[in-house]
Amino acid sequence: MTDIEIARNCKMLEIDKISKKLNIDEKYLECFGKYKAKINLDILKNLNKDNGKLILVTSINPTPFGEGKTTMSIGIHDAMRKLGYNSLAVLREPSLGPVFGIKGGAAGGGYSQVVPMEDINLHFTGDMHAIGAANNLLCAAIDNHLFQGNYLKIDKNKILFNRCVDMNDRALRNVKVGLDLGKDVAHENHYSITVATEIMAILCLAKDLKDLKNKISNILFAYDTNGNPLFVKDLHVEDAMTILLKDAIKPNLVQTLENNPVIIHGGPFANIAHGCNSLIATKLGLKLADYVITEAGFGADLGAEKFFDIKCQKGNLKPSVIVINVTIRSLKYNGGMSKNDINIKNMDYLKEGICNLKVHILNMKKYLDNIVVCLNRFNFDDDEEIEFVKEFCENLNCKFAVSTSYMDGGKGAIDLAKKIIELSKNEKDFNLLYDENESIKNKIEKVCKEIYHAGKVNYLEDALISIKEIEKLNLDKLPICVAKTQYSISDDSKKLGYPKNYEITVRDLKVNSGAGFIVVYMGKIMTMPGLSKIPAYENMHIDDNGIISGLF
Repeated sequence: MTDIEIARNCKMLEIDKISKKLNIDEKYLECFGKYKAKINLDILKNLNKDNGKLILVTSINPTPFGEGKTTMSIGIHDAMRKLGYNSLAVLREPSLGPVFGIKGGAAGGGYSQVVPMEDINLHFTGDMHAIGAANNLLCAAIDNHLFQGNYLKIDKNKILFNRCVDMNDRALRNVKVGLDLGKDVAHENHYSITVATEIMAILCLAKDLKDLKNKISNILFAYDTNGNPLFVKDLHVEDAMTILLKDAIKPNLVQTLENNPVIIHGGPFANIAHGCNSLIATKLGLKLADYVITEAGFGADLGAEKFFDIKCQKGNLKPSVIVINVTIRSLKYNGGMSKNDINIKNMDYLKEGICNLKVHILNMKKYLDNIVVCLNRFNFDDDEEIEFVKEFCENLNCKFAVSTSYMDGGKGAIDLAKKIIELSKNEKDFNLLYDENESIKNKIEKVCKEIYHAGKVNYLEDALISIKEIEKLNLDKLPICVAKTQYSISDDSKKLGYPKNYEITVRDLKVNSGAGFIVVYMGKIMTMPGLSKIPAYENMHIDDNGIISGLF
């Protein structure tokens, strides 16, 4: 059966029954039909439980096949519940871009899914639309201000904030707006995908509604004609933007196929944004459960690094265990094996590509030496291949487990869950890679050399100018968020495996003063993805009765 057929055949419990498994009083539920609900933030005032243990699921660099990080996270959660532990998965919301693009949905797969899968992958509870609306309200306010006389003297050539849409639409990467409104208004602009916006980052890093408004008010949106910075509070639009987000800030409660509770909230990409679900959802989860399983987008060089150096630093979080997700075929792909032959046993390509796993293990040990490598097993994986990966991990002093949760649900991740529980009892020191008060260049150098293993960092002229401008604003004492390819630890998607001592290039920087980090652009990365030649939407169908089939 396909994922969507498996999801449709499961028996969901009504959401009030799911909430009882976390001892959430019904008065805090704001239901969206029978099987989805938002959790009112008033609940946080009445939770006195000690924080649970935080488990991060990350991965090696992604390949065209998908490594199953969300599937594994759900499998771990279901397995822990089978073992009698009070666990909770706290995940990111899917974006419509990849749903209709290359990847399809992001609600897990096989027998480790969150449901109602179709709703979650589509409009869900409207969070993405609210974020897009708040973002575009600011853009409308900027252009209206230009049209209405421009008393702030906004320099239309130095507008730093752009529009967004939650869809892969490369035609919107560069646009001109206000063409029929006169030369004083018309200017170049561009669109980002919603999950790459500063509004998404702010929603995911805000502590509460008050903090959300404060962060929005501090967004640097432009410079005036005298070179002075302009912030959202200068436009008096922060309250209206916050009003649009008053419900989106509340975490969403759903369930797994095995009727276990899952919180899904926020969804920034990790290649062009900071890649973590909301701080509010994670902190709520830690008060509701003894074990919180969460994920960070793409490979550990992107998602996990940002999870630690941005989210953990800002939220004062300390993970107990890191799980590195890996597949046999992704290792062989990193070793240069053809896509057409990837499911065929080949020890040579596996041995060549396992260096990609090695670099992520070494990187993660810099943060926390409490690591489990889990192999997401497929039916075409060979025992000799698996044994080789197991021995490789054990030689690096890492625990190793095999998960078959895609095929078997929670019971397929029992061994993995037991190893996570055991490791979590042995608390280790957690370290950040850099101090946010270091210079911008020092922070970039540390990430590039210690995580990306580059030998030299080059800066284009635009990047050097941006660094000076950020320093002039006294906004340089913030963590950095690197926007680069997800397919390699480098800034070149073709450099697979474990490239070393290469040159990496910083193209430009942008300060997200509201969210509280500096975006560093490397390589050819763009904040608006495009659709593939054969997008996922071509395989989706809906019949006359509204039944959906095809890829998610």
